[in-house]
Amino acid sequence: MDYKYLNNITYPADLRSLPVEVLPDVCSELRDDIVRELSVNPGHLASSLGVTELTVALHYVFNTPDDRIVWDVGHQAYGHKILTGRRETFHTNRKMGGLHPFPTPSESEYDTFTCGHASNSISAALGMAVADAHNGLSRHVVAVIGDGSMSGGLAFEGLNNVSSSPNDLLIILNDNNMSIDRSVGGMKQYLLSLNTNESYNRWRDRAARWLREHGMLNEKRRRKTIRLGNAVKSALSPQANVFEGMDIRYFGPVDGHDVKELVRVLRQLKDMKGPKLLHIHTIKGKGYAPAEKAATIWHAPGKFDPETGERQKQDTSNMPPKYQDVFGETLVELAQQNPKIVGVTPAMPTGCSMNKLMAAMPERAFDVGIAEGHAVTFSGGMAKEGLLPFCNIYSAFAQRAYDNIIHDVAIQRLNVVFCFDRAGIVGEDGATHHGAFDLAALRPIPNITICAPMNEHELRCMMYTAQQPDMGPFVIRYPRGRGMMADWRCQLQPLAIGKGRKLRDGSDVAVLSIGHIGNNVTRAIEMAKGVSVAHYDMRFLKPIDEDILNEVGRNFKHVITVEDGVREGGLGSAVLEFFADHGYNPHVVRLGMPSTEFVEHGTVAELQHVIGIDAEGICKCIMHNS
Repeated sequence: MDYKYLNNITYPADLRSLPVEVLPDVCSELRDDIVRELSVNPGHLASSLGVTELTVALHYVFNTPDDRIVWDVGHQAYGHKILTGRRETFHTNRKMGGLHPFPTPSESEYDTFTCGHASNSISAALGMAVADAHNGLSRHVVAVIGDGSMSGGLAFEGLNNVSSSPNDLLIILNDNNMSIDRSVGGMKQYLLSLNTNESYNRWRDRAARWLREHGMLNEKRRRKTIRLGNAVKSALSPQANVFEGMDIRYFGPVDGHDVKELVRVLRQLKDMKGPKLLHIHTIKGKGYAPAEKAATIWHAPGKFDPETGERQKQDTSNMPPKYQDVFGETLVELAQQNPKIVGVTPAMPTGCSMNKLMAAMPERAFDVGIAEGHAVTFSGGMAKEGLLPFCNIYSAFAQRAYDNIIHDVAIQRLNVVFCFDRAGIVGEDGATHHGAFDLAALRPIPNITICAPMNEHELRCMMYTAQQPDMGPFVIRYPRGRGMMADWRCQLQPLAIGKGRKLRDGSDVAVLSIGHIGNNVTRAIEMAKGVSVAHYDMRFLKPIDEDILNEVGRNFKHVITVEDGVREGGLGSAVLEFFADHGYNPHVVRLGMPSTEFVEHGTVAELQHVIGIDAEGICKCIMHNS
């Protein structure tokens, strides 16, 4: 595409050579480039469109990469990538071997910190600012937080430390009233109504200049001045300000789509001493009408026609459903039968299909915002008083609630059903989003049941089993994407806890699998000619089926375990431990994700092939070990 300005911008230094008057045109071209690129190479669209002006203004005002910009929620950063030397390769974004899906320091010096998960920017940026001061470096550090991330507890832990540590950090709060779904909770309402008094800001700026000119703004006096200013602010403004209550100077709200005004404000704040927060209002999907009207759908819309906004739709009428939709439909079905059931999700109601329960029984479904730890403890509190929460969290995001799972649920043996969506390889979102560690991390915890369905019928029956009386903490993990059965509805019936099933008899080698990856094993066995292969679907990792393990230990010299989690600590480790404890000595090969390196991005099929857990890789392992 022939762009007047963007074609001549390779790095931010090229952007900074332009007059400020042309920046609106640069933003328009950048926005158009993002739309056109993502129409054929799908990714996160609406979030990056919403921060186009902010992205341009930041790189225009600050001397990047020497100055540090720390992005929160990396799906905002496509414009940042294009302006920092990666426009020519942006078509490889999210593809195997191409650009990473989120800012990654190993990819570019302009990417200051990994940010696949939300709410970490303030803590990371403060750490950088303190390190710079310790090392005698004088540069600016900016944290960009938004898309609902301010609801995360880590953001407030960072703010608390910002207010108590000497620093000149600038925090930019991108307030678009959204995460992926629309933001919820008190912080959202607070940010919507927050305002400042213009006469107060003019007074305080004049006072600050006078104090600096007279050498009266050392750190101790600065804090006293801020407290005095907050008192004056309370008299002039009808609303208290939580940020200034923490000794963080607040500015805004500012129109986040006025790039020239953003440049003016950032220049004013750039060299101001002490911590400060700039609150900007933006619209997710700004500048592309379809995305503005339906930001949730256009968060990651897939391929589309950039001119008409028509999305490419696949005929799914004869396809199996997505696991998440089977979860959502089954949860409604169970909730209709069991009045104790409630649903909890941390800001992902459409992504995990909790929106189905929200539509059917809104009083029994809770979106708690980007706050996974709170989601777990909140669920524990409800379970303590007799409710039965189904707490649905993406597997990788549940890592942030590990302590809560142990201390607030498992120790008390509370009946919380954890449904971990996106378990295993997730594809193009890469290392920060793969559900690699849940099996290994949860297996050592007492009082907990862990299972994984091989298909939709198994998922439904596991959900039914989990809501039986006195089950305690119950984990069900399942993958992103579609299952195996177009006709997925089945009679709901309980499963025997800790019991697997033999799917196929054999004599040469035994393959033990858990979860959806077992379907790859089924195909692999069909490909393995001339070998007699037994296949066991373990169903449960904890408690594990000891009858099956005794049978396999007695009868097989060659055993293969297959899981879509890390090899160390999961199913393979559990099998080896059992064999060692009971005197069995077969040759065991464990297939799964490596724990020596992170699995990067690519399609699920590509990554499973590289790891060796696709049907071809499993077949090769069977042939080699038979």
